[in-house]
Amino acid sequence: MTTRSRRYVELTTVEAATVLGRDSILVIPTGAVEPHGPHLPLATDLVMADALAAEVVARGSAAGHDVWLMPALAYTKSDEHARLPGTMWLGADTVLRVLVDLGRSIAATPARRVMFVNCHGGNSALLEVGLRELRRRFDLQTFLYSGPPRAGESERGFGIHAGHVETSMMLHVRPDLVDMTKAARAVPDSIADFEYVGFGKPVRFGWLADDFFASGVVGDPSGATADAGAAYFEDNVGTVVSALDEIAIFDPGRVR
Repeated sequence: MTTRSRRYVELTTVEAATVLGRDSILVIPTGAVEPHGPHLPLATDLVMADALAAEVVARGSAAGHDVWLMPALAYTKSDEHARLPGTMWLGADTVLRVLVDLGRSIAATPARRVMFVNCHGGNSALLEVGLRELRRRFDLQTFLYSGPPRAGESERGFGIHAGHVETSMMLHVRPDLVDMTKAARAVPDSIADFEYVGFGKPVRFGWLADDFFASGVVGDPSGATADAGAAYFEDNVGTVVSALDEIAIFDPGRVR
């Protein structure tokens, strides 16, 4: 048996049909391949999603949950970075079709619970649409954790990309891929004081990464540390692992 690894792709075809059950939870990391300034790699979101999901599966299975790690989705909806070198992106319609096709494939297994662990903000809204599509089309129970949180104190609500949190987490997970000598503050102070329009404010807005700064960075990575990254990582993992207790039994039909 190869179930000890808890990696779906390491199961044999016989095990895939017999080891999984209706309450198995398949965890799919979703990242991106896109610019993260001069100090972080293109794979930042992918690296973080994979690391978070792997740790969630490891801790979740140790706690007794029937949880499995799926291969990560690397190429996703990153068109907000399309004008910057290095971006690899799929259109929203393509990504949605991929999600539906994955749902169809999952529905052919005994598993009926799917959780996306997403570390690219550009995927979040589309993944929520995908959750409903998979629920409606294939009767799957679908879930989304979209993190990590972005809360650098010097970022004035604009720590959304390659800023304090992402850089700190990369310093924790893959410090070999981070060049802090090139980390610089990139916060649009001219609009940060707006009361109504902004990230997390009553009125949202369409944006492209280089609307703010040529580097595509939106945030302040300059004070990032590995210790802060370890704390952010632990907070995210702890939240998702705790949520597994509810995900494992979630069924709105039971409350009728």
